[in-house]
Amino acid sequence: QVQLVESGGGLVQAGDSLTLSCACNGRTFVGYYFSNLAMGWFRQAPGKEREFVAAISRSGVTRYVADAVKGRFTISRDDAENAAYLRMNRLKPEDTAVYYCAAVGSHSYEYLALDEYEYDYWGQGTQVTVSS
Repeated sequence: QVQLVESGGGLVQAGDSLTLSCACNGRTFVGYYFSNLAMGWFRQAPGKEREFVAAISRSGVTRYVADAVKGRFTISRDDAENAAYLRMNRLKPEDTAVYYCAAVGSHSYEYLALDEYEYDYWGQGTQVTVSS
């Protein structure tokens, strides 16, 4: 069973930067290892639905970020470390949310999962709070 553990959240001021990490342990029931997983980041603010933030393909070449964070957030992965990252620059108060890491096994090297229903595995979330 794949386990995802997020870290790196915290309380910061507007304009600051944070890097979230998602450590992946284990493998899927069909035998996928981290290098076979497409990864994504989502967030959920109080009183709001969970929303897509960023996704990265199995190869790491194909990436996509939501319009709300485009130009400020970057998703990356390091297969040697079995980890995915979300670099967040120029943070705004509206970025305040619980951030979740998600994974899904993929046969395609460039597959991107943009919808939360496409993901099979989720972390427990890490809180990011941005003060004004």
